[in-house]
Amino acid sequence: MEWKLELVVVPVADVDRAKHFYSEQCGFVIDHDTRVGDNMRVVQLTPPGSACSIAIGAGLADSAPGSLQGLQLVVGDIEAARAELVGRGVEASDVFHFQGGARRAGRGGDWNSFLSFNDPDGNGWVVQERPARG
Repeated sequence: MEWKLELVVVPVADVDRAKHFYSEQCGFVIDHDTRVGDNMRVVQLTPPGSACSIAIGAGLADSAPGSLQGLQLVVGDIEAARAELVGRGVEASDVFHFQGGARRAGRGGDWNSFLSFNDPDGNGWVVQERPARG
């Protein structure tokens, strides 16, 4: 049996501000923006190349805006990913890695190069570089 993660709900305070951030600044594709009544709105966005989407909106979750931490994206080139995010106005961290249990500046080895950023509500994202595929 396959178990595929399809959607993660990201709690936000301002749906339009978050929609702009994820689509215009992060480059996520807007799959749909649907009102399901007066108190419910669902905006689904998908990172380019991902099989998993995020949903932001009103009436979706009881979680406080900004409370979701540790969302992770994987890219083939961490420096290019950082340049794209910064070029789109995202406040992304410098590239870092872990060594001896501590966070260190710069690239690490395979699967050990990261950057981080937050959305306007403070939901925390990590971007990880995967090794080149042979």
